[in-house]
Amino acid sequence: MIRSMTGYGRAEAADDLRKITIEMKAVNNRYLDLNIRMPRKFGFLEARIRDTLKQYIERGKVDIFINSEEYGSESGTLSYNEALAGEYVACMRRMIETFHLDEKISAADIARSPEVFSIGTTDPDEDSLWGMLEPVVREAAQHFNEAREAEGNRLKEDLLKKLDSLETLTEDVIAHEPEIMEAYRAKLMETMNELLENKGIDESRIAAECVLYADRICTDEESVRLKSHIVQMRKELAKSGSIGKRLDFIAQEMNREANTTLSKAGDLVTADLGIEMKTVIEKIREQIQNIE
Repeated sequence: MIRSMTGYGRAEAADDLRKITIEMKAVNNRYLDLNIRMPRKFGFLEARIRDTLKQYIERGKVDIFINSEEYGSESGTLSYNEALAGEYVACMRRMIETFHLDEKISAADIARSPEVFSIGTTDPDEDSLWGMLEPVVREAAQHFNEAREAEGNRLKEDLLKKLDSLETLTEDVIAHEPEIMEAYRAKLMETMNELLENKGIDESRIAAECVLYADRICTDEESVRLKSHIVQMRKELAKSGSIGKRLDFIAQEMNREANTTLSKAGDLVTADLGIEMKTVIEKIREQIQNIE
């Protein structure tokens, strides 16, 4: 199944220490661009997170938000900075002596001083934390892909309808070519009659002129190639995985054939058909930009 590059996914899990929530959203991008926002303490897991996400996503600008709500207690240590405490005591004594203060220095006074005591937590175990985080990453990515596949299916149906319209326009161009030639032949006969005043017209010369004109306006090759591109795009849409780049290349080739058809247009009908073909192809190209 094809996927859109836009989507949203969410997952969460909790244990005795924390609840982890992951949200993902994406927009179109030519390449894969992963932007991960997470607590600093999870930074050492970023490489693992990226490698995991690459198993699910190939293209798109993806924002990943990882939030950890701590509601348990992890083992920690209380540190006492004796050197800094000594400096506080020395400064306080100098203040008492300088200003003749009748005060005593207590341990409570020193304890309230900044950075005398500090509480540090032990570094989380990488494997243990990854063991909790990995399933959440994968679940969020799966939900993300489910949303992208649903949107991709809608894009596929729309593209198939547009391909049907383009094929009909191509058939109209092919069907209209004999009418162009007959109109040109009739006009050429009328012009020659006026010039020669009905003294006789060389039919072989008329036929030769028609052949030359047909060579200039004939769009058979363009129509055949365009129909071939339509068939190829339908085949690609029946595949799964990342097909956006291949579809974009086919659409460029379609546009080239439509441009040539329009440049060869020998009458207003063909010109209008060529313009309509280019309009449909442009809409196809716009939709393809949304496909992974």
